Formats: sequence, C-alpha cells, structure tokens
Amino acid sequence: MSLNKYEVFTSVMETGSLTKAGELLGLTQSAVSHAIASLEQEFGLTLMIRGRSGISLTSNGERLYGYMREILRVNEQMKQEVDAIKGIESGTVNLGTFTSVSTQWLPGILKQFQDAYPNIEIKLFEGYYDDIEEWVSAGKVDLGFVSMPTATSFDLLPLKKDRMLLLVPSDHPLAAREIVQVSELVEETFIMPTIGCDNDIQRILKEYKLQPKIKYELGDDHAIIAMVQNGLGISILPEMILFRLPANICVIPLEGAHYRTIGIGAPSMANLSPAAQRFLACVEDWVRNCALPS
Repeated sequence: MSLNKYEVFTSVMETGSLTKAGELLGLTQSAVSHAIASLEQEFGLTLMIRGRSGISLTSNGERLYGYMREILRVNEQMKQEVDAIKGIESGTVNLGTFTSVSTQWLPGILKQFQDAYPNIEIKLFEGYYDDIEEWVSAGKVDLGFVSMPTATSFDLLPLKKDRMLLLVPSDHPLAAREIVQVSELVEETFIMPTIGCDNDIQRILKEYKLQPKIKYELGDDHAIIAMVQNGLGISILPEMILFRLPANICVIPLEGAHYRTIGIGAPSMANLSPAAQRFLACVEDWVRNCALPS
C-alpha cells in the first residue's frame, strides 16, 4: 500500500474537493483521481462517492478513513523521531484555534516558536469550539485550543482563566453600575454567539436558570460588539476579546466568579509527536510569561 495514496485520499476528504486536494499536494486533478482509483482497485472496494452535492465516504470508506489518517500520523511521528535522533528539529503540527486565541495569543506564540524551531511548520485550522473538539477527537489536529470543560473526551491541559463580562451600550440603565447580578438580566434582550461558540455564556445562564430573550445570534465577536454599540441588545463576552472597545460601550463585571477556562487538547498527550511536544511547551511558556492577566 502507498502512503502517497493515503495522503491523497485523506486530503480529498478534508478539503471536500479533488481540485483543492491537488492544489494542496501539488498534483493535477487527473493525478488525484488516478491515485483514488488506484487505491480503490488495491482494496477492491469503493471508498468515496462523487455526486452533485460533493464528495462523501461510502460505508467502507468510513471504516478505513480513520486508519489511513492514523497511519499517516504515525509515519509523520516516526520521521520526526528520526530527525530528532539526528539532532534535526523538523515536522508539522496541525493546530486548531478559535478567534480570540488567534488574535491575542497566536502571533506571539508563533513568533517565539518559529524563532526557536524554524524548520517545524504550523498548520492552522480555525473554527468554533465544537469544530475544534471534533477535530481533536478525530485526530485531524495534533493540538487544539478549547474552552473547558469540553463536551467530548480527550486529553486536556488548562492554560488560563478568562473573565466573562457584561457588555451594554453607554446609555443603558445598567451602564452606571459597578457590578451586576446575573439574575438582573432576565428581562434583557441578548445578542448571543452562534451555537458552537456560546458554551461559556450558556453555562452562566444555566447556573441561574435564565432563559434569555435572544434577538440576534452571530458567530463574529466584533459583530456582536457592534450590535451592542448600536443599542440592539446586551451580551456577555470573554475579557480577552474586549480590547479597543468603542467609547459608547460599557463593560461591567458580573457578581460571582464567572470565567471561561482556555485549555489545549490533544487526542493523547502521551503520544504527541516531537514537533507537537515542542509546540505545547512553547504555548505553556508563552501563556505563563506573556499572556495578560485577567
């Protein structure tokens, strides 16, 4: 069996396109199609279906896809071990991240890491909390930043507590308050993050058994801030997001200790590749020494 064919197959499934997979791997679409056909011929099985709605796995493909990804992961890990024995730092780390970490942490972390390990490549996959949990669980990423606790089970390392704060426009009745009880928000109109990135707020509301009046749901933090600025509702967001706010927005602490815990997850911390181990150590060092306190 050819590892190259496994790489082509997994790239097609991850990108959802023969053309995009070819661009990623430096192959023509014809070469990608030929590699898939050759793999299916070797197995004597149909692995994927190409239809009008796109590319999907057959039931046989679903059973084998995970094995191919694991073989490629172990092969990459072995190559990194060989390089490590030779005193060479190399490899690739697939990293899942969400917006606030990408904005506030990653530039500093990546700069520090690339200065130390210029031959290790970091591939970024940005999504919502639920996306990243799925990627970590499935082994699509080596490491993923998450909000703890997670809905799915994998190895986790907590990194930092980030305060959850109330956002209101400056002309709102609560704007002059120094602190607000969560129970006082029962009659307020909420602008909520989209499902998949609202876990932190939902935990707070569930604790107080509140059913908010949700008027809008948005996936972009800056869009939520703009909606609050224009008096369309209030919201609760992590402190890490709330920098360079417009003058007509007020940020107010909530009574009680309300945080999101940012962590980093991996399918198995014990089985991280050498490159991923080095990146994890860099993340821990950077957060400990450079991340602004909440």
